[in-house]
Amino acid sequence: MSPRSDDGPNDWDTSTYDEDHSFVFEYGEAVVDLLAPQPDERVLDLGCGTGHLTARIASTGADVVGLDASLEMIDEARETYPDVRFVHADARDFDFEEPFDAVFSNAALHWIADQDAVLESVARALRPGGRFVAELGGAGNVQAIVDAVREAAKDRGYEVESPWYFPTIGEYASRLERHGFEVREATLFDRPTELDGGADGLASWLEMFGDSLLSAVPDAERPAVVADVADRLREEHLVAGTWIADYRRLRIRAVSTQS
Repeated sequence: MSPRSDDGPNDWDTSTYDEDHSFVFEYGEAVVDLLAPQPDERVLDLGCGTGHLTARIASTGADVVGLDASLEMIDEARETYPDVRFVHADARDFDFEEPFDAVFSNAALHWIADQDAVLESVARALRPGGRFVAELGGAGNVQAIVDAVREAAKDRGYEVESPWYFPTIGEYASRLERHGFEVREATLFDRPTELDGGADGLASWLEMFGDSLLSAVPDAERPAVVADVADRLREEHLVAGTWIADYRRLRIRAVSTQS
């Protein structure tokens, strides 16, 4: 899911995203449960990707709008779910005429460095007392993968920096409070995640999600770096032929206190 427009986003292959990385929206079902959408509520799905969770929310009777900065994602969502409204826009700067009862986001916000702009837009979109329910990568998310990429790249003379925003509970709760939210629930938890693709699962994951992470490495050298990363991680993260990524998630439920 890609809610940004100009922070150096990945080139999204929507077919591969849905077929080989379906865990992204499958795990998001639990976040929909936390949202608990009600019939006729107005809900915004921020960073909706190809729209599967947007449609899941719509099936409850809620009036839902999906928003994403990736036009490829939005086009796929519109084709798959023609009865649901999808909008191509930037999560850092969007406006709607009517306020929402809730803003929902799954596996999208960690792609955005300017979280203050996002939360300002979210606060502006919500009615007084409206809720914000989100899950994003938390502190330490995929740290083993990032460290291995950094080391493999450094051995070849390249400096790699993580492109993602993975906050602690305290950091994100404080940021929410500064934007007029009261945090009702915040959980940081480990979620070891099986990657699809068997022995190729890690390489597939890096191909889908790692463009920004590997941006300092020339294209011609990336296969060697990825192979090196696999060698460094194989002993601890390849289990019975399946790669296990060290995911950590931050799940938030907050309420707007603005009048």
